[in-house]
Amino acid sequence: MLMFLNWFLPIYLFFSGVFVFVSNRKHLLSTLLSLEFIVLSLFLFLFIYLNMLNYEIYFSMMFLVFSVCEGALGLSILVSMIRSHGNDYFNSFSILQC
Repeated sequence: MLMFLNWFLPIYLFFSGVFVFVSNRKHLLSTLLSLEFIVLSLFLFLFIYLNMLNYEIYFSMMFLVFSVCEGALGLSILVSMIRSHGNDYFNSFSILQC
Protein backbone atom coordinates (compact mmCIF):
# COMPACT_ATOMS: atom_id res chain seq x y z
CA MET A 1 0.00 0.00 0.00
CA LEU A 2 2.83 2.41 0.84
CA MET A 3 4.53 1.64 -2.48
CA PHE A 4 1.31 2.47 -4.34
CA LEU A 5 1.00 5.73 -2.39
CA ASN A 6 4.61 6.68 -3.18
CA TRP A 7 3.94 6.43 -6.91
CA PHE A 8 0.34 7.62 -6.97
CA LEU A 9 0.79 10.86 -5.01
CA PRO A 10 3.30 12.58 -7.36
CA ILE A 11 1.34 11.47 -10.43
CA TYR A 12 -1.88 12.80 -8.92
CA LEU A 13 -0.18 16.10 -8.03
CA PHE A 14 1.25 16.38 -11.54
CA PHE A 15 -2.08 15.86 -13.29
CA SER A 16 -3.91 18.22 -10.92
CA GLY A 17 -1.29 20.88 -11.72
CA VAL A 18 -1.71 20.24 -15.45
CA PHE A 19 -5.49 20.55 -15.06
CA VAL A 20 -5.15 23.92 -13.30
CA PHE A 21 -2.66 25.09 -15.93
CA VAL A 22 -5.00 24.16 -18.79
CA SER A 23 -8.21 25.43 -17.18
CA ASN A 24 -6.97 28.82 -15.96
CA ARG A 25 -6.22 31.25 -18.77
CA LYS A 26 -6.91 34.65 -17.23
CA HIS A 27 -3.93 35.70 -15.07
CA LEU A 28 -0.25 35.13 -15.71
CA LEU A 29 0.49 34.78 -11.99
CA SER A 30 -1.86 31.82 -11.49
CA THR A 31 -0.41 30.20 -14.61
CA LEU A 32 3.12 30.59 -13.24
CA LEU A 33 2.03 29.18 -9.88
CA SER A 34 0.53 26.11 -11.53
CA LEU A 35 3.76 25.60 -13.49
CA GLU A 36 5.75 25.76 -10.26
CA PHE A 37 3.36 23.23 -8.73
CA ILE A 38 4.02 20.90 -11.67
CA VAL A 39 7.77 21.32 -11.21
CA LEU A 40 7.52 20.54 -7.49
CA SER A 41 5.47 17.41 -8.17
CA LEU A 42 8.08 16.30 -10.71
CA PHE A 43 10.76 16.92 -8.08
CA LEU A 44 8.86 14.76 -5.59
CA PHE A 45 8.56 12.00 -8.17
CA LEU A 46 12.28 12.25 -8.99
CA PHE A 47 13.25 12.23 -5.32
CA ILE A 48 11.16 9.13 -4.58
CA TYR A 49 12.52 7.37 -7.65
CA LEU A 50 16.16 8.14 -6.82
CA ASN A 51 15.71 7.11 -3.19
CA MET A 52 14.12 3.83 -4.18
CA LEU A 53 17.00 2.92 -6.49
CA ASN A 54 19.64 4.13 -3.99
CA TYR A 55 21.16 6.59 -6.44
CA GLU A 56 22.88 9.84 -5.62
CA ILE A 57 20.65 12.84 -4.99
CA TYR A 58 22.87 15.35 -6.83
CA PHE A 59 20.65 15.24 -9.91
CA SER A 60 17.67 16.32 -7.83
CA MET A 61 19.73 19.27 -6.55
CA MET A 62 20.47 20.29 -10.15
CA PHE A 63 16.77 19.92 -10.94
CA LEU A 64 15.96 22.30 -8.09
CA VAL A 65 18.55 24.80 -9.34
CA PHE A 66 16.99 24.84 -12.79
CA SER A 67 13.48 25.11 -11.37
CA VAL A 68 14.53 28.14 -9.28
CA CYS A 69 16.02 29.74 -12.40
CA GLU A 70 12.77 29.04 -14.25
CA GLY A 71 10.76 30.61 -11.43
CA ALA A 72 12.95 33.72 -11.41
CA LEU A 73 12.60 34.07 -15.17
CA GLY A 74 8.82 33.75 -14.90
CA LEU A 75 8.65 36.39 -12.18
CA SER A 76 10.80 38.77 -14.21
CA ILE A 77 8.47 38.33 -17.18
CA LEU A 78 5.51 38.98 -14.87
CA VAL A 79 7.08 42.17 -13.49
CA SER A 80 7.95 43.49 -16.95
CA MET A 81 4.43 42.72 -18.18
CA ILE A 82 2.85 44.54 -15.22
CA ARG A 83 5.13 47.55 -15.74
CA SER A 84 4.37 47.77 -19.45
CA HIS A 85 0.66 46.89 -19.47
CA GLY A 86 -0.53 47.66 -15.93
CA ASN A 87 -1.97 44.21 -15.16
CA ASP A 88 -1.31 40.52 -15.70
CA TYR A 89 -4.35 39.68 -17.83
CA PHE A 90 -3.64 37.65 -20.92
CA ASN A 91 -6.39 39.52 -22.76
CA SER A 92 -4.50 42.84 -22.63
CA PHE A 93 -1.23 41.29 -23.76
CA SER A 94 -0.55 40.67 -27.44
CA ILE A 95 2.52 39.15 -29.03
CA LEU A 96 2.26 41.61 -31.89
CA GLN A 97 2.87 44.58 -29.58
CA CYS A 98 6.36 43.48 -28.48
